[in-house]
Amino acid sequence: MGYRRLTTLIASSVVRGSQQGESHGGVYLVDLQRRDIVQVLDWNTAAIDWRGRGWDRGLRGIACHGEITFIAASDELFAYGRDFRCLGSWRCAYLKHCHEIAVHRGNVFLAATGFDSILAFDIAEERFHWALHIDTDGLRFNGSIYDPQGDDGPLMLNKLHLNSVFCNEDGMYLAGLRTGGLLHYNGRQIHMSATLPRGTHNAQPYKDGVLFNDTVADVVRFASRDPSRDRAFRVPRFTREQLIGVDEYASTVARPSFGRGLCVLGDDLVAAGSSPSTIAVHDLKANATALKVTLSLDIRNAIHGLALWPF
Repeated sequence: MGYRRLTTLIASSVVRGSQQGESHGGVYLVDLQRRDIVQVLDWNTAAIDWRGRGWDRGLRGIACHGEITFIAASDELFAYGRDFRCLGSWRCAYLKHCHEIAVHRGNVFLAATGFDSILAFDIAEERFHWALHIDTDGLRFNGSIYDPQGDDGPLMLNKLHLNSVFCNEDGMYLAGLRTGGLLHYNGRQIHMSATLPRGTHNAQPYKDGVLFNDTVADVVRFASRDPSRDRAFRVPRFTREQLIGVDEYASTVARPSFGRGLCVLGDDLVAAGSSPSTIAVHDLKANATALKVTLSLDIRNAIHGLALWPF
């Protein structure tokens, strides 16, 4: 293969349009070197919202911290040990339609899509203790801090459809389907860090540019300050004959080649998820797709979260 540092990923999936009594997602360990797939969690509960496409179905963002793996459902944060025994779970009134999560400085930050908010969960104290609501007047973005345990938070409007959050020493980066770009929060103000096409997922700073799923265009992109370094990798495609459920579900609840889930592997390698549940590894330096691993050919089954498995 030529790639010496390929590793194991932990991936979550969402099954769009699933019915009560069916699995609507799971968590998998995917050994990229051996292309082995092990399902470690099967998500099946009746206490979800069955309207629409994804809604409450499935498990979402993933972030690892020490011996703990945090995984978000739509309205609940779960903690698992390395053996996937559940260590605890926590809810918050302002956590709804959660997408991606990130760990930074002892906190789990969650994109609470329904409330156009980023919530912070203190890992040591096991409580939601901080929240940032993002709004826009069309010309600029405004951020307001509120108490996620209080009753004076925002209305559930989902104006921006926030779906990604990324934290580093420079601050917090966030983006959504309708933010128009990657936003940067410096602790005081929110500014546009980079413009992006409408309908992106998993936008995050990478090297001298931005890495993201251009979901509408069915590609994974790296946009650099140096245009000669720009990259675009097509999401894996399958023939109609290969797909399961395409006649019954396509266009109504799901579609193939829906790109979501992104993980930096190092050495100019990135892993990206798509539907039907597939993980592709792209080599930015070689400008080529190195490999792909398919977990399911059911078009309803889509990768959501991706993270390096540290064990």
